[in-house]
Amino acid sequence: MGPLDGLTVVTLEHAVAGPFATRQLADLGARVIKVERPGVGDFARNYDDRVDGLASYFVWANRSKESLSLNVKHSQADKILKRLVEDADILVQNLAPGAAERLGLTYDEFAATNPGLIVCNISGYGPDGPDRNRKAYDLLVQAEAGFLSVTGTEADSCKSGISIADIAAGMYAYSNILSALIQRSRTGKGCTINISMLEAMAEWMNYPLYYAYQGAPQPVRTGAMHATIFPYGPFKVGDGSRVMMGLQNEREWKVFCEQVLCHPGLVTDNRFDSNAKRTGNRVALTDLIHETFAELTEVEVLARLNAAGIANARMNDMAGLWNHPQLKARGRWSEVDSPVGPLPALLPPGGFEGYTPRMDPVPELGAHTAEILEQLGYSTADIASLRAENVL
Repeated sequence: MGPLDGLTVVTLEHAVAGPFATRQLADLGARVIKVERPGVGDFARNYDDRVDGLASYFVWANRSKESLSLNVKHSQADKILKRLVEDADILVQNLAPGAAERLGLTYDEFAATNPGLIVCNISGYGPDGPDRNRKAYDLLVQAEAGFLSVTGTEADSCKSGISIADIAAGMYAYSNILSALIQRSRTGKGCTINISMLEAMAEWMNYPLYYAYQGAPQPVRTGAMHATIFPYGPFKVGDGSRVMMGLQNEREWKVFCEQVLCHPGLVTDNRFDSNAKRTGNRVALTDLIHETFAELTEVEVLARLNAAGIANARMNDMAGLWNHPQLKARGRWSEVDSPVGPLPALLPPGGFEGYTPRMDPVPELGAHTAEILEQLGYSTADIASLRAENVL
């Protein structure tokens, strides 16, 4: 039995933030009914076709859901949508600003008929304030939250290679919904949750925020190097590869000098005898590290780092991650079905004894429309009529 078995989620979602939050609810056993525009669906379905013709984003964030095609702007759709939500435990939406209110999808609208309903609204900037009506895409919020100002090289800012603002919002939506379920179990009452992409990213930016406390200079952009700890980042090796390593304290610095660089005199070199000094003299120290590493291969450098207990990593690409031996050894790969057949899928992180995460198919657009409507009491003739009138 899953932790959320028996709970129903109705979601009007697109892109990443909403779908990622609700997919995690589905992972735990919740029934997730995804309401999609007929003929088009969640626009993330068409971002690319890299997964045997399916979109990479969509495959990742939408397994284990039921797809209901419904034109929510049609007058006859209102009754269907309201009946769905009246029987639901959770309503999630990340529509354009104001759209949910126009559709009557608020907690106040259902408080009398479904007082235990938990409504989670995901938006760019929140339901009030001067930016409440602004459109918000992931990269734009990365910019607004200051993420771009601390990411990249000295010459150029750089966005995250993943949709980090969407993912942050999705994670806070997921954790807030779980918290609201615990609260409901005690009070019997639902609530409204408002998740802002900006606020989610601002939380994740707290380290550079505090580093720049009271107008102090913020962390500089240092590429893949850490801005305030050194050495911590990628370093070139003699065979043309790069290795990633990180030192966190003076004990590690001493071991690094003695066992990795084989240069014990550096331990007391007054240019490098504290992290602040090593950071300030990073160019000179980088030259010394590269001088040693130039005589070694990647395998030899990693062997020295491991023997010395210095944290390190391979500079993997996606091919390397697909074939990561640790993921294979821990059995983290599973499989999900899809409209194009079985696909590999990673199990969600964590887990606990006695429950295997739900890994059901990625749905085809509208695949569950008839089944869901039949459960609401619609006949075959009713459904055919709704299709003819372009409601479905």
